[in-house]
Amino acid sequence: MNIISSAKINEAIQKQMMQKHPEITFHFCENIVEAEQFLPQVDVLLTYGTDVSEEHLQKAPNLKWIMVMSAGVEQLPIEEILKRDIFVTNSRGIHAIPMAEYTIAMMLHVARQTPKLMQNQSKRVWERLRMEEIYGKTIGIVGTGAIGEEIARLAKAFQMKTLGYNRTGRSVHHFDEIYHGEQLEIMLNQADFIVSVLPGTKSTENLFGETQFKAMKDSAVFINIGRGLSINEHDLVKALQTKTIQHAVLDVFKNEPLAKDSPFWELDNVTITPHLSGVSPAYQQRVFEIFEHNLQVFMGETGQYINKVNMRKGY
Repeated sequence: MNIISSAKINEAIQKQMMQKHPEITFHFCENIVEAEQFLPQVDVLLTYGTDVSEEHLQKAPNLKWIMVMSAGVEQLPIEEILKRDIFVTNSRGIHAIPMAEYTIAMMLHVARQTPKLMQNQSKRVWERLRMEEIYGKTIGIVGTGAIGEEIARLAKAFQMKTLGYNRTGRSVHHFDEIYHGEQLEIMLNQADFIVSVLPGTKSTENLFGETQFKAMKDSAVFINIGRGLSINEHDLVKALQTKTIQHAVLDVFKNEPLAKDSPFWELDNVTITPHLSGVSPAYQQRVFEIFEHNLQVFMGETGQYINKVNMRKGY
């Protein structure tokens, strides 16, 4: 069996995998260009999901399984994967801890006026600003999977009321109330903080637009750590310019890196971070815990696959 990685893998993990599985030939490459020479022999491909094209798959006639080392699969050549019936798994769930911590940090960042404080420090200005608390506030989380659930769990430490929105209305641990279907605006109207953890799919494209921003409180803070695809960016800029909402924390955008002429850079009620909410020193170790479990199943041993992706749905 040949397993190829098109992304740089920690050397300790490389050694660990080769020691555990001497019967497997591993090619740990730093990018897809380096990996191309091994594609004709590949059975399993590890990728972050952003570098694989239809042409790459056509060079890999034996490819049976793609392990995506992130949650998003929308940049994969979906039609070719479906045509070839290539099995896809992802790393859903490993981002819960860092992304939940990011969310709490950013809520405090806005409530405790961190941007203004840092600006004042750089100018040597002593100004006692008005401070807010997140204690007792209401958080609305759009997407109640592993990440959303962990955000809700941490929010409970601040005695926050936790509202969630999902497709089915199913109850989820740590949420006080769940909304679904046409109830999104009802939830948005109640929340002090709104967090989008949505994947990038056809059903979530531009889910947040003028109607949704107008449904929010004018004191609301909107945080997007899901996918930029879910936001109508023109409508969000307008909502921020007109103070329809108070502030936005944006970690993801439709096009990344964010263009230097984007109006988001000019707004003083926006916090921009470069798609790093899921970054963690434990990231790859958690990825390979999922991969090793699925590898055992793939090799014919007992158990069931975890994080199997339905490529027609996109998650």
